[in-house]
Amino acid sequence: MGGVNRTNDRTGGVGGAGGAGGIGAGPAGANLLALRSHNTALVLDLLRTAGSDGISRLELAERTGLTPQAVSKITARLREDGLAAEAGRRASTGGKPRTVLRLVPEAGHAVGVHLDRDEVRAVLVDLRGTVVGERRAALDLGAGARAVLAAVTEAVRVTVAEAVRVTVAEAAPVTAPDAERAGVADAERATVADAVRATAPDAERAGVADAERAGVADAERVTVADAGPLTVPEVLPAGPLLAPAGSLLGVGVALPGPLDHVRGVLHRVTGFPEWDGFPLREALAERLGVPVVVDKDTNAAALGLAAGGGGGSFAYLHLGTGLGAGLVIGGSVHRGARTGAGEFGHQVIQLDGPPCTCGDRGCVEALCLGAVARGDVEEAARVLGAGAANLVGLLDIDVVLLGGRTVAAAPEAFVRGVGAVLGTRARRTGEDAVPVRVAPGGGRVVAVGAAQLVLGPVFGRGDG
Repeated sequence: MGGVNRTNDRTGGVGGAGGAGGIGAGPAGANLLALRSHNTALVLDLLRTAGSDGISRLELAERTGLTPQAVSKITARLREDGLAAEAGRRASTGGKPRTVLRLVPEAGHAVGVHLDRDEVRAVLVDLRGTVVGERRAALDLGAGARAVLAAVTEAVRVTVAEAVRVTVAEAAPVTAPDAERAGVADAERATVADAVRATAPDAERAGVADAERAGVADAERVTVADAGPLTVPEVLPAGPLLAPAGSLLGVGVALPGPLDHVRGVLHRVTGFPEWDGFPLREALAERLGVPVVVDKDTNAAALGLAAGGGGGSFAYLHLGTGLGAGLVIGGSVHRGARTGAGEFGHQVIQLDGPPCTCGDRGCVEALCLGAVARGDVEEAARVLGAGAANLVGLLDIDVVLLGGRTVAAAPEAFVRGVGAVLGTRARRTGEDAVPVRVAPGGGRVVAVGAAQLVLGPVFGRGDG
């Protein structure tokens, strides 16, 4: 889609605003929240896809349909905000060499959280989606809202705090008086732009060591049961969540469904009906002070895979503590009118089969996990293949991607088993067999996809 030729191009914000504790005040902070204008998003996405080689203003104008004047105004603002920088010059077919620009990935960050039935994983990613921080902890999704919210809050704050500490330790030296004037002595209130100029020794003298003693170093030992108040003051004090260079755009949270993606409200999560009606997005946004987006784990994974280059139409089948599917049709995540698409695990393929946690009998999930529990991986793969064959016949997708910890324990067996069932179907129908592969990203695929829920709108991708 082409750009809209308006030179006054500054509108909107990413998601809902956070609470008073809000987003950090790094050099790109306020402006990062004003990047949902159509034209700016187009330019940013082209800068992102151009990579380190960069792209010229003339190429940006040609590919967006914007006038050169509009592109110049947009790129000037992006450079002023620290989001874009010069990447050298490129030979021209006539006239002087063209200056090329590149995205500055570290200018902004997002946190992705995978909230599973028995653990929480948080990742911090930069604007290119590169993981720069990660944390995992045990969790019981049935422990109640108070404990789960405390665990998620802790995971997010500690992940961001660790990234800040690493950046501080690796940055260029300043004197202790400079650090104090910059505010590093009060590490929780210091802007990242000031903090990153301190060396580890200077930072310790300025008080960062005190931040560790205040609880960051002990956070790994905090259990869900002991997490305490929902603000988790013993981990980090309430206030801005600061990413290593610039402000945090927000937090994406992915967890088992069903749920309402638009309102961020949970429904009767399979096996945990007590979550029905809980406003997870609102509750986390209040505690974290940044925008929060909530989606199903499989949808988030599919979004991340699509953003990473998995175009066309595909199904991501996630077999872990449960079984679900993320569907990408024509390059976009298909959620359905009520975020109900992809409840793949609860298709009945054996009437009067074993009971499932959803209340039905003979579901693919129950049969598959039952085979895994018996140690019969080949049977589990065959059952998964039967469900996948139904999906392929219904949607005519291009590829099936497999993921989740159960698949990760025996990837070759699952690819082989699912592929065999799809191959048999193809011979029966006379069509080409749909390929089956393990999804890239490993155990991070859902958490990284959750971060894309936040980053997508920044680059004009409406799936976020």
